[in-house]
Amino acid sequence: MTSLSPADAERLRSAFQRCRDMEGTLNEQLRAYAAASREVFPAYGEAVDRLVTRLNGNGGGETAPHPGDAMPPFMLPDGEGRLVTLLTLLAQGPVAVMFFRGHWCPYCRLNLRAVVQAQDRIAAMGAQIVAIMPETQEYTRQVKSDSGAPFPILTDLDNGYALSLNLAIWLGAEIQDLLSYQDMAKFHGNDGWMLPIPAVFVVGRDGLVKARFVDPDFRKRMEIDDLLAALEAASREQ
Repeated sequence: MTSLSPADAERLRSAFQRCRDMEGTLNEQLRAYAAASREVFPAYGEAVDRLVTRLNGNGGGETAPHPGDAMPPFMLPDGEGRLVTLLTLLAQGPVAVMFFRGHWCPYCRLNLRAVVQAQDRIAAMGAQIVAIMPETQEYTRQVKSDSGAPFPILTDLDNGYALSLNLAIWLGAEIQDLLSYQDMAKFHGNDGWMLPIPAVFVVGRDGLVKARFVDPDFRKRMEIDDLLAALEAASREQ
């Protein structure tokens, strides 16, 4: 088993902090962290490349909702156990439904931080964010507290909603081995090693998808300027 040494784990934490604090767009930060991570833990970077190739070859995420499609509804609990529905959120304005891998994922933490930093602009246009993760409420509460997110972070236990959108993927034995230092069974309440493909669906008040970002390569995310532009366009349709 290829494991991450404590010294390498510390190097990754330092790299994350550097990338988090650097000037630049979200994807520039993500690329910088991916490069640093590959230097520290090359086996993982190479395994992720193979995973992405497999997912792209299988059409990963291609059948998830597209612009013009109705966004399937959800009813999921937040960190305090309150049930949140898409219908209730849409009654207040357009919504960006965002899927994240988990609190442990540095790319997700960078992504969340960038969205939180844009929150004032999002709120000013009457739009909202909702984040969805496959982790138990203990960890959605933790990531909400750590990120300072003012928006709901919901638990999609066993990836039920992600599965309904054809976003849930099995990581495979190689990635499981390399990530064995993470207690995924505890985080998820199961040992299935399933995660969602990180994705964004901008949904108008009419319940239709206006824009989307789906990429099997979790190291790439919807740029914040693109998210803001899609939300603004959806807001103008009200």
